Amino acid sequence: MRHYRIAVLAVAALTGWSVFALAQSRVAPPTPVESAPLAPPPGSAAPAQAQIPNPPAAVPEPVPGPQPVQPAPAPQRPVTPEPVQPAPTPDVPLEPQPVQPPPTLPEPAQPGQPPAQQQIRQQTGTLDPNQTLAGKRGDTSDVDEVLLVAKPVLTLSGSASWDEGFKRLTESFAVLRQEAEKARLPIAGRPLSLFLETDDNGFRYEAMLPVGPGPGGERPQSFGNGVRAGTTPAGPSLRFVHIAPYDDIDSTYETITAYLDAKSIVVKDAFLEEYVGDLKDPADPNLEINVYVQPR
Repeated sequence: MRHYRIAVLAVAALTGWSVFALAQSRVAPPTPVESAPLAPPPGSAAPAQAQIPNPPAAVPEPVPGPQPVQPAPAPQRPVTPEPVQPAPTPDVPLEPQPVQPPPTLPEPAQPGQPPAQQQIRQQTGTLDPNQTLAGKRGDTSDVDEVLLVAKPVLTLSGSASWDEGFKRLTESFAVLRQEAEKARLPIAGRPLSLFLETDDNGFRYEAMLPVGPGPGGERPQSFGNGVRAGTTPAGPSLRFVHIAPYDDIDSTYETITAYLDAKSIVVKDAFLEEYVGDLKDPADPNLEINVYVQPR
């Protein structure tokens, strides 16, 4: 019996498989039917549906476009000036203040003109015995172009050898000072020597002493000891400065000669020496002398 049932089951199984295979080969499968899920039976809880997360939406790439135009700045409103408050009126009337005149500037000095200090002395009648013809101190490393103005002097002619030149000059100036004191004439400048002629043996000169007017405003015309009235040379001149012993003045004249030759300047034969320092010692290293030469 057991074997019979197994055989029947095997035949049934083979028969069913053949029918199924024939059905598969002849009948097309049904199309899927979309249908809503069946409602759960009453009294049973509804099965929870699986929540399938939606995929994130793709972000589109930004497309470059025209930049927004910035609006023009609004014009500033005009500033209205605040009214100026007038100054309070004082109860007491103000007196007008006197107007001060502007300060007067001194005029620039012209070459050859005396400085302001000398002009004041001349206006007030006070003369400077140390005043020079150029009106300012010179420089040993420079040559000054000056305009000499004629000044009244007492003059004394003389001659001397080169060895006795310093002594004769100092003696001549002493005589001039004595005559100026006798005539009550004030000294108005430094003593000078105008060298008129020179040779190997010596020189001829005119010793000069600038003086001012006497007490009555007049100058005597006659003096003793061969002294007479005169004036200093005037006109354009070149001033050279010697600051060294008087015995070394030949080196200064060599410099003058070289300068005139280099500039092709022809000068007058007379040389004028002005003694800024006192002629006391020919070996004085600080002796200062102005040497003036005048072009022709």
